[in-house]
Amino acid sequence: MWNPGFPFIEQKPAHLIGYHRAFCIYSHHYRGRPNTPGLVLGLDSGGSCDGVAFRVAAVDWLDAVTYLNERELIGYAYRPAVVTVEIAGETIDTYTFVADTDHPQYAGDLVLQRSAALIMNAEGIAGLNRDYLINTVQQLEDRGYEEPELRRLMEHIGALTGIIDQGSGI
Repeated sequence: MWNPGFPFIEQKPAHLIGYHRAFCIYSHHYRGRPNTPGLVLGLDSGGSCDGVAFRVAAVDWLDAVTYLNERELIGYAYRPAVVTVEIAGETIDTYTFVADTDHPQYAGDLVLQRSAALIMNAEGIAGLNRDYLINTVQQLEDRGYEEPELRRLMEHIGALTGIIDQGSGI
């Protein structure tokens, strides 16, 4: 949402039904290593979540899709999907990526303690896995999106490590 990487005409808040954000994909490169995998977010089936939809000019559509496919489909358990979102009372079909439950890197619905252990101990070429969690929660909350499960995971890690200031919210 905060770093689309492609040109767009506008962005609008969107509500997705049928999928929720979850740390459900193992990362062996960007946020972990093969011997200490991390977790990254995916849209997993069930529930709903709020986010942003980007409107792309027709002339830029193919380049945007090509860029996104190259970025999101290399080495992770995502599959492209057209999903329906609600934007300002209208339903609109959008292109996105959802978790591929058949992929070996699909972690599924892990218990809080297991997710926390993986995230606390993982670091990849993009940095510490816990920084990814903290930054994600902060970015979402700065935009007014509540993600109680992600917040609970972050607070659990903070309680275990003392790295997250509970008084400040992050």
